[in-house]
Amino acid sequence: MLLFENNIINIYGNVGQKWLDNLPHIINDLATQWHLSDLKPVENLSYNYVLSGFQSENPIILKLSLDTKGLIIETSALKAFKGRGVVEVLDQTGGALLIERAIPGYSLKEFFPNRETEVIAIACEAIKKLHSVPIINQNGFSTINDWLAALDKPCEQLGQSLIKARTLRDELLNTTDAPILLHGDLHHDNILAHDNNWKVIDPKGVIGELSYEVGCFIRNPLDDLPSHSDSLKIITNRINAFSKNLNLDPDRIAKWCFVQAVLATVWSLEDNITPTSFKHLTDIFDELVFK
Repeated sequence: MLLFENNIINIYGNVGQKWLDNLPHIINDLATQWHLSDLKPVENLSYNYVLSGFQSENPIILKLSLDTKGLIIETSALKAFKGRGVVEVLDQTGGALLIERAIPGYSLKEFFPNRETEVIAIACEAIKKLHSVPIINQNGFSTINDWLAALDKPCEQLGQSLIKARTLRDELLNTTDAPILLHGDLHHDNILAHDNNWKVIDPKGVIGELSYEVGCFIRNPLDDLPSHSDSLKIITNRINAFSKNLNLDPDRIAKWCFVQAVLATVWSLEDNITPTSFKHLTDIFDELVFK
């Protein structure tokens, strides 16, 4: 809870503090409006206030965010991916999103690092299901070009890594495959067990190529992978496995991984968050790409 509160205040300042203070009233109003009960915050809150509970007898998740635009895009992405292994949208208003709750709901992070082969197979199936049919209406979603414009801002802390990332970004964007709607944040904690299957949550909804989609998964879980003694081996094996299972160029995947790690560092610095894990990952991907 302390991490969540610090993140909100670091990003939003006084507006964030007022929102935190008003959360009990917001939750009470939504519980009345949507007939919710037994609402309890989930563990490991980061940037959104997420509660589990029930609507009548149906298990639900209530997600509250100061990033209203981001929540609206997430809702649109979930609706676009409907029937392709994502959780169902039940309702949405302003900075609140109501979705079905995966049961039992544990994530692929529970399997790290001892069941890597199984985890990658599950992730690949989730990706194939998400992208089984092209989504025609892509209006309202950002593109990876939009995201990657953040690399053009000066950042002394990144030094040569930023210059390399800009060069790779331009190379990749100029040779990109046909763009599709991506999840954009598909990592271990966003693939949850549901009955005898798996459900995907929290899409960012961004237009880009499929090779971009796997980069986030390859560098996670952030609190465990960077410090793992076999992190380089794990990452290399993942790149090769995703390449084989999804018919993607492993070198292109590795390049996207480097660019994304630098981008994540830039975003962290913008949010006044120390990007220690991303810095370590950037060094690993640098070794893979520029060896």
